[in-house]
Amino acid sequence: MQKNIIMASVKNLKKDINHTLGDIIEECYVWALLNPKEDTKKSEAIIDETIDVFDVLIAKLHAKDVDNRKKHFKAINTELESKAVALVEKINSL
Repeated sequence: MQKNIIMASVKNLKKDINHTLGDIIEECYVWALLNPKEDTKKSEAIIDETIDVFDVLIAKLHAKDVDNRKKHFKAINTELESKAVALVEKINSL
């Protein structure tokens, strides 16, 4: 039973990562569409950074050499939240 709970949390964490970072990328594209005269290099840099964050978080999620899986997943979730807030702040400053 415990393994099923962990597997469900991995699945949910993957969904959270995908949805959260996908929404941030979408917001960059929306900003670019709403501001056609602005230079898009900054929004493209935010998209690139978001993709890098995604890659790092997914790699951490799939790490096999973890002592306490529950604590590990909680740390990934906390990192996702902090990185997402920082990325949204960058979008807001465009």
